[in-house]
Amino acid sequence: MEESNTELAQIAVRDEALPIVSCDSKQWLDPGSATKAEALRQVLQQHSGDRHLVVLQDFPDPDAMSSAWAYKLIALQYDIECDIVYAGALSHQENIALVKLTGLPVQRLPLELAKSKDWSIYNGCVLIDNQGTTSQLFSLLKTAEIPLIVAIDHHTIQDELSAEFLDIRPHIRATATIFTQYLMAELLRLDINVSDHVKCATALMHGLRSDTNQLRQAREDDFMAAAYLSRFYDSQLISSVLQASRSKRVMDVIERSLKNRIIQNNFSIAGVGYLRYDDRDAIPQAADFLVTEENVHTAVVYGIVHDEDEDIELVTGSLRTNKLTLDPDEFIKEAFGKDAQGRFFGGGRSQAGGFEIPMGFLSGSNDSKDFARMKWEVFDLQIKQKLLKLVSPKDDLIHSTN
Repeated sequence: MEESNTELAQIAVRDEALPIVSCDSKQWLDPGSATKAEALRQVLQQHSGDRHLVVLQDFPDPDAMSSAWAYKLIALQYDIECDIVYAGALSHQENIALVKLTGLPVQRLPLELAKSKDWSIYNGCVLIDNQGTTSQLFSLLKTAEIPLIVAIDHHTIQDELSAEFLDIRPHIRATATIFTQYLMAELLRLDINVSDHVKCATALMHGLRSDTNQLRQAREDDFMAAAYLSRFYDSQLISSVLQASRSKRVMDVIERSLKNRIIQNNFSIAGVGYLRYDDRDAIPQAADFLVTEENVHTAVVYGIVHDEDEDIELVTGSLRTNKLTLDPDEFIKEAFGKDAQGRFFGGGRSQAGGFEIPMGFLSGSNDSKDFARMKWEVFDLQIKQKLLKLVSPKDDLIHSTN
């Protein structure tokens, strides 16, 4: 028994001074995960020589980007070339640092350029860490009749998808965990002497940690994946990513959220006004901050984000919660409902969620400060009323103080 514990300890801690313990990683997989990995292998074999477009959500997080990189490396084993794209922006300091420090092969494809792009160079598309509902690009691909080959995600089912390979596992805390299981099934043999393998393992570890709240919300599958990745990842590199500084604009948004928050029934709700498109990631960071306040278990922060390229505005919000019995996906869907096409304005996963509501006819035209202020007040009041109907259903609706 002592010998077994020693072996596990050597596997769980990466130390270049010690030899890597030999271990059959397939033994760590449950039968269901192994079956999924084999099914993906067969699909990739059938598409040998293809070129795939890997589509991320408009504002990709470390879980999405690292998983997409893992897919790209796995696909290379089957002579499949992949381009990883997103339509929005990277503004969170850790996301920017992750891409810069690891050389993660992801590229922005703005919607304006995407509308005139020749999609015929791709044999199919792939959805990673999303189901198409959070990507502006996916609707263009459907219109262009680019087939969906693979969809892999850990969020609750958002839309009906028809793909050759579908792996949607809401009980898994991170898509990076699912991809690490594919690696454990040897769809790709990681080599500590290959720079891209080490950097991708580092990115996967960061993605897994970030989506499990630094492993505090991790389950057995996530811990097993982290233990496997610990044999390959670069601890100094991940420390450099985590030490990225917050920008002044992010700090300003956090300050606004503190100033504007209202607290009711342990919910902290804050509108932060207008934000530039590139500063959108300040909203979830503000929610992360507000939920740490004493006697607060859930924080919702939202603002109006202006996309200057498309000249449109969106009400964008993030929810963070420490309450185990609150389902962010159900809460957001119940609060904001669906659009005219029957698609929900938002959703979530365990202890986190987000929403985006297009402003339609009221978008833009903010040259007048008075008009911009009135428009914000209307949307601010409407969002608060929808949230407070769930937070305090027996109370009267809030009224404008102006």
